[in-house]
Amino acid sequence: MSNKIQAIRGMHDILPDQSPRWQWVESVMRDILGGYGYQEIRTPIVEKTELFSRSIGEVTDIVEKEMYTFDDRNGDSLTLRPEGTAGCLRACIEHGLLFNQIQRLWYAGPMFRHERPQKGRYRQFQQVGVEAYGMAGPDIDVELILLTLRLWRKLGIADKLELQINTLGTAQERLAYRDKLVEYFRAHYDQLDEDSRRRLEGNPLRILDSKNPDLKPVIAGAPVLADYLGEESSAHFQGLTSALDRAGVAYTVNPRLVRGLDYYSRTVFEWVTQELGSQGTVCAGGRYDGLIEQLGERASHAIGFALGMERLIALLENTPLPVDGAPHAYVIRVGEAADQFAMLTAEALRDALPGIKLVLNCGGGSFKSQFKRADKSGALYALIVGDDEAAQGVVSIKALREEGEQVSLSQQDAAAYLSERLASLLKPKG
Repeated sequence: MSNKIQAIRGMHDILPDQSPRWQWVESVMRDILGGYGYQEIRTPIVEKTELFSRSIGEVTDIVEKEMYTFDDRNGDSLTLRPEGTAGCLRACIEHGLLFNQIQRLWYAGPMFRHERPQKGRYRQFQQVGVEAYGMAGPDIDVELILLTLRLWRKLGIADKLELQINTLGTAQERLAYRDKLVEYFRAHYDQLDEDSRRRLEGNPLRILDSKNPDLKPVIAGAPVLADYLGEESSAHFQGLTSALDRAGVAYTVNPRLVRGLDYYSRTVFEWVTQELGSQGTVCAGGRYDGLIEQLGERASHAIGFALGMERLIALLENTPLPVDGAPHAYVIRVGEAADQFAMLTAEALRDALPGIKLVLNCGGGSFKSQFKRADKSGALYALIVGDDEAAQGVVSIKALREEGEQVSLSQQDAAAYLSERLASLLKPKG
């Protein structure tokens, strides 16, 4: 007998007992994003490799080591998307969504990076991304931060997350800063690890984001980008911090906060937690005004963030769910006449009670075995149909999670009975 095929290393399944938590989080996100006027966009998971090498940057860990890249049958180099911003922007440019327009967009789906798998870091991982185009001022930066804060509060985890912010200035300002940074790190070359030495010539700002604790002293002494900002960049960052202060949002200015992608400029931010070990960044983003022109469109303004769903779900591990994945009712049917009547009754109840979660027993089984299935399902009520009930046109209803007498009712009366008892659970969403 051949060995069982298992999931690819670093790619994981989300099982049925886990999905209610994912569905709840996704529902809360969808509601909040809609409430701020953001519209969903769906893009392919495969793009031309050039899109990512041009946008993310050739000298980044993602492009150099982590992308899933392959040649298709036509010889074109394609890549499974390692992040969502480039694909979203490509779609906007291709379909003319940016010309003299403001756009607020969001997307969700799998991303792919060939990293060393560990808790909170997978090779296929789920992200929610939010992008806003055409707005220059710090007000949209603030809106995105307030939106994420509203999400944390709605999920009950605002006390577990800390906001860190920084500014990366403009590309020109970073060039001047880069020269000083290279000069500084060259003077401390012997103290750098292999990764930092490799980044020194190509992307020295990434050294500031090193996770190597041995480098902390040398990084702490490095020049600070804020000292190289021009008047406009300083004013933009001042506008951001002033607005956050007025809104009562707590934050820390982290001068060493940089992003792993080359396209960021000015505002960058991260929501971090101490509860997930080394994978403490749950949400991160910032402004990337230069990327639109880099991909062939007229220069404009852009900002966005990405939220890692696996890390967010891990943070919610001990949070009680306000929703239950169990069915409201389970239909037990025993007998030839009962089979058809029970199926029609289940359909009639679904028509009468939108939102009801009702499982019809399929695959046969004795009354005892079906009752065990009903109880194991977590259902609140068992709806019992035998040949006698079918002949009388009634269904018997028994509460499974509380005391109460079993009752026999017509389809119409059964719908009214369940509607009354499940009223709080069947309320329309929103």
